[in-house]
Amino acid sequence: MKVVQSGSCTEDGPETILPVLTKQDFKSTQEVKWCPGCGGFGILSEVQSVLPRLGIPREKIVFVSGIGCSSRFPYYLDTYGFHGIHGRAPAIAMGVKCARPDLSVWVVTGDGDGLSIGTNHLIHCMRRNLDLNILLFNNQIYGLTKGQYSPTSEFGKKTKSSPLGSIEQPINPIVIALAANATFVARTVAADLKHLRMVLEAGARHKGTSFIEIRQDCRVFNDDALESFSDKSIRKEHWVYLEEGKPIRFGKDENKGILMRGMQPEVVIVGEKGVRAEDLLIHDGRDDSIAQALCVAGLPRPAFPTALGIFRQVEKPTYEDLLMGQIDSAITRNGPGDLPKLLNEGTTWTVD
Repeated sequence: MKVVQSGSCTEDGPETILPVLTKQDFKSTQEVKWCPGCGGFGILSEVQSVLPRLGIPREKIVFVSGIGCSSRFPYYLDTYGFHGIHGRAPAIAMGVKCARPDLSVWVVTGDGDGLSIGTNHLIHCMRRNLDLNILLFNNQIYGLTKGQYSPTSEFGKKTKSSPLGSIEQPINPIVIALAANATFVARTVAADLKHLRMVLEAGARHKGTSFIEIRQDCRVFNDDALESFSDKSIRKEHWVYLEEGKPIRFGKDENKGILMRGMQPEVVIVGEKGVRAEDLLIHDGRDDSIAQALCVAGLPRPAFPTALGIFRQVEKPTYEDLLMGQIDSAITRNGPGDLPKLLNEGTTWTVD
């Protein structure tokens, strides 16, 4: 890897071409300590593949994590990183982005870390629309603490903390993100690396908060969580890829689809009972309304397939741009200010 300088000059001197980075440049010297077969390995590999494609220097990239198996991520990347406390990664990342809007900021969290103690921070981060990327690893279990049910575990799940079966309804991460008005919302799976890479890059290039749920198994404590995803022979019957502007179709022969009858979605077979391909629901992730995205994200299993892809991708002003605009406006109006003067002026109090 080397810096190449072109022969042309600008007003500021010779034009410098940034180093061409590769996947290897983003690998740290730390030993990756996940269980054999963990989906984290594939996610890490694809992130390391996507980062050099963005053309951002390593010193301009920051990964922030909370607590959990997913939160080891910053150690495994040769970028800046911050290993935070349980659930607080979004709050830390928001602070980093507001202080340094020029940085590429990533949040890595899990279904336990992000959707239990960290839910409030996560929701407010998404609604504010800072330009950062949130990766939520969802294996529907607490893996690091050895197999308790998590906020995304299915109803009736038997674990060490719910031996008679969980009596709580699971959270749908995509519905939460849409309700928070996140401007980029997507779901992918660690079992499909090509799709994972596509979604990661699209999210990274989005201007605003990108929220990506990554479904995966926990080989030790929840190995059958994604049985329909891991079994290649039946995948096409259980998941549907969302493609912008195209009918929502799935099935081994792509002959099934989603049809809306009034406000109710229905699985139909194209060619039967007069159903035509043009009658199917057309995916529109660019719509400012979240109505269709919520409908598709909330399709119940097993009657409907699980949707994968980009549910929503819209453009709105980012928090840090608006914040910097207010600061610049205040400086223009009142001058740069004097911090010592501010701290030492005004009313003081004497406590007897």
